[in-house]
Amino acid sequence: MIKRYKTKKIYVGNVAIGGDAPISVQSMTFTKTSDVQATVEQIKQLHFAGANIVRVAVPDMLAANALPQIKEQSSLPIVADIHFNYKLALKAAQVVDCVRFNPGNIGEQNRIKEIIKACKDRNIPVRIGVNCGSLEEKFEDKYGQTAKGMVESAIYNIKFLEDLDFTDIKISLKASDVQRTVEAYRMLRPLNNYPFHLGVTEAGTQFHSTIKSSIALGSLLLDGIGDTLRVSMTGELEKEIEVGRAILKDAGLVKEGLNIISCPTCGRIEADLVSAVAEVEKATTHIKSPLDVSVMGCVVNAIGEAKSADVAIAYGKGSGLIIKKGQILAKLPTEKLLAKFLEEVEKEDQKYKDTHG
Repeated sequence: MIKRYKTKKIYVGNVAIGGDAPISVQSMTFTKTSDVQATVEQIKQLHFAGANIVRVAVPDMLAANALPQIKEQSSLPIVADIHFNYKLALKAAQVVDCVRFNPGNIGEQNRIKEIIKACKDRNIPVRIGVNCGSLEEKFEDKYGQTAKGMVESAIYNIKFLEDLDFTDIKISLKASDVQRTVEAYRMLRPLNNYPFHLGVTEAGTQFHSTIKSSIALGSLLLDGIGDTLRVSMTGELEKEIEVGRAILKDAGLVKEGLNIISCPTCGRIEADLVSAVAEVEKATTHIKSPLDVSVMGCVVNAIGEAKSADVAIAYGKGSGLIIKKGQILAKLPTEKLLAKFLEEVEKEDQKYKDTHG
């Protein structure tokens, strides 16, 4: 059982972050925010993909002026992403549910003071977003682009906000590689109780981002670190959410949907296992019950895996077994196995729903 670090609970809109709240998954639109219709459409896509929070870029006043219309039509809480121009943060704070700013490029402390006052007036939180590639000059000069530099920047800015009597804070410490990202979060975690937003920045395409994020976020989550997360991909909105939720699920932090166990293909398999698993995935996307199902291509590991599975197939030569809770339910010809298996999975799904409401 993973024991999460106890953190302060804050709210981004109606979504709780930290404390005993579930770990939320978020993404960011890549439309021009000034294009209200396109941005709202992407927010809808993210909502249906299972996102809890959405971030939008606010690079200019056109984008800032579009926020009221976007907020009015958004089904998700909105975080405004601010760089360089603090006046954009002041404008955004009048509308959005959270302001994310990078201390490394906002500039003078008086500007940050104004941002905090604007957020305080509306009782919305801020995210201190420290990026390894854009540290304040004094920290980069002393520590370079290192985990230590990110942590020192975060400590400095947390203290500055606390001195302004502002503690509705979440923190991110992002680098574009796994090691510095993990090192920074681990270094900072024991030093405060603010919620952490996890992510590897500029993680690349779907393949590379999935690998980097799974290693970094998975490592931190298993340490009990993390309250909300984003898997950053180049142009893959729904996939960001899918991978983020899969990381939470496979780390044991979310009990939702099927855990499909299938063996690696080898010379012993007695069926078209690749097609069978693909069909199972496609036919069960609607199932949210946390069931373990096993699709095994031969008997070598099948019986052992089936003991802990809710429903299992063990393919053999020309026929195979359907196994439920470790007990053989039926022996059928190969061509009838999959239909029976899916029928039994549906029964287990209904049983779970009846039991758990």
